[in-house]
Amino acid sequence: MKFISYNLNGIRAALNKGLIDWFKDELPDIFCIQESKAQSDQIESKLFEDLGYACYWNSAEKKGYSGTGIVSRVPINHVYFGIGLDKFDIEGRLIRADIGDYSLVCSYFPSGTMGDHRQEFKMEYLRAFTSYVKKLMQERSKIILTGDFNICHKPIDINNPEKHTTVSGFLPEEREWFDQLVELGFVDTFRVFCQEPNRYSWWSYRGGARARNVGWRIDYFLVSENIKHELKCADIQDWVVHSDHCPVIVDLNLG
Repeated sequence: MKFISYNLNGIRAALNKGLIDWFKDELPDIFCIQESKAQSDQIESKLFEDLGYACYWNSAEKKGYSGTGIVSRVPINHVYFGIGLDKFDIEGRLIRADIGDYSLVCSYFPSGTMGDHRQEFKMEYLRAFTSYVKKLMQERSKIILTGDFNICHKPIDINNPEKHTTVSGFLPEEREWFDQLVELGFVDTFRVFCQEPNRYSWWSYRGGARARNVGWRIDYFLVSENIKHELKCADIQDWVVHSDHCPVIVDLNLG
């Protein structure tokens, strides 16, 4: 089963840049979206539905902001919207789909780059996400976590790491949180298959960063240890351009 996760930085803008043509070439089983920046009635869901997909959207209350979604051509048993805390759920930051014995959690983590207030908001969300995952692990054993985490976990995941140690997205406390999440029993799927540096999933629009590959790897698929043996491949489609991010992919032989 092929999963793709993609921060679109606005689904309407991405569709105008040819997203659906790329999607028709890929035809993932499940497509996870972050930063849709649209209300559900503003999204051309029919473009996906005509290809045999069902669409589930968790939009922010604020128009043109945040938002997550799952587009699936496989049966989903249940869809859950939100993390369970209003301060985060009004921003549409999490959507979960249960598929048989598996739970897929798609999240758009806050950025802390807009100042101390948003950095604290981000740290609060990280703590809330950990609590959410711990509770989920008590109910479900096969878990897939994906989305834009807005954190580079290791120095290999960011350009010039020595220059970013005081920058949101590579702060020691953020990276420590990521360590703790992994220690709960999760695997960074991309690093199972690739240990190469300079593989990124986001580039600033400034200074020709993408052309120079001055990027950050902040988009992930993590799977619980007990399904690591089901991994077939994982990759970053850094040549795909509809956003300042690019798609990340994992292929699983689901049992």
